Amino acid sequence: MTDKLRIGIVGLGGIGTSKHLPSLSKLAHIEVIAFCDIIEEKALKAAKDYGSESSTVYTDYRKMLEDRTIDVVHVCTPNSSHAEITIAALEAGKHVMCEKPMAITSTDARNMLEASKRTGKKLTIGYQNRYRPDSLFLKNLCSIGNLGEIYLAKALAIRRRAVPTWGVFLEKELQGGGPLIDIGTHALDLTLWMMDNYKPVSVTGSVFHKLAGRENAANLWGPWDTKKFTVEDSAIGFIKMENGATITLESSWALNTMDVREAKTVLCGTEGGADMDDGLRINGEQMGRLYEHKVSFERGAVVFYAAAADESPADLEARLWIECILNDTEPLVKPEQALVVSEILEAVYQSAATEKTIYFNH
Repeated sequence: MTDKLRIGIVGLGGIGTSKHLPSLSKLAHIEVIAFCDIIEEKALKAAKDYGSESSTVYTDYRKMLEDRTIDVVHVCTPNSSHAEITIAALEAGKHVMCEKPMAITSTDARNMLEASKRTGKKLTIGYQNRYRPDSLFLKNLCSIGNLGEIYLAKALAIRRRAVPTWGVFLEKELQGGGPLIDIGTHALDLTLWMMDNYKPVSVTGSVFHKLAGRENAANLWGPWDTKKFTVEDSAIGFIKMENGATITLESSWALNTMDVREAKTVLCGTEGGADMDDGLRINGEQMGRLYEHKVSFERGAVVFYAAAADESPADLEARLWIECILNDTEPLVKPEQALVVSEILEAVYQSAATEKTIYFNH
């Protein structure tokens, strides 16, 4: 193992200050030395809260990357700048943790992956829902074959009325999309990871902008600005994989439904099934009888990766990421996997826009 890793963070909005910095601050083998945001006040506050007297503050990430003592960069900016900043950081000799989604376009995501391979620097994407106790337990079951061949699945990210009204969430130019690219991406990542299947052959998608124009609409975070709401409010995808497996992807920020489920997956395999509808439930057949088993996580026990009792998914994500750098191992979220997620999300949007099925040539 090396000495402490020195980290620079770009983007000090909600995700940077509520997820990344609190989790990094709990680790012994790192030091956050550089804080960058286009709004200097945000960078100054973050440096005061999580840095030291020697911490540096920037409004231009390019200037930050000139610091050769920085080992790792966390990219927590709007989606449109993920690729640009990540590639620049990799080429500057830094390992990179980039927030989800990997990028707005599959071309950008592919360029990020190629930059990682070219520079030999590690790249991972912030899919923290993989680190939940139920996700880790279910992944272990899938890995040892308890569900058999998983041939049908649902990726679910459905909110009734929870449209994020802050930041740039509603702006298509900066985010690339709405609930599909924001929360649908988590559900899809979970589902593909559980199936260990990253070979899509076709995607058919529908995108809706039905409720976004409602003035003074009921919403968890207050009414949204209808003029700024330029992304979809709901999106659906139908995905076929090379081996015949099929996935349905449902995502929404605003939908007239009581069936609310976010970052969940439903799996149907030849030997059993699982869902996250009511906790984690495993179902199957044994000795001619159907069974259903609900898994308890009251004590926080995890088989796949050991997590401390008080360690949140974000904390575990940060710790395993830093450990993979220190130990020179692969990150849990591989960029190759995140690229496929971005390819599928892009295909849903393309299919909706063209009213045609999108086919992949892998």
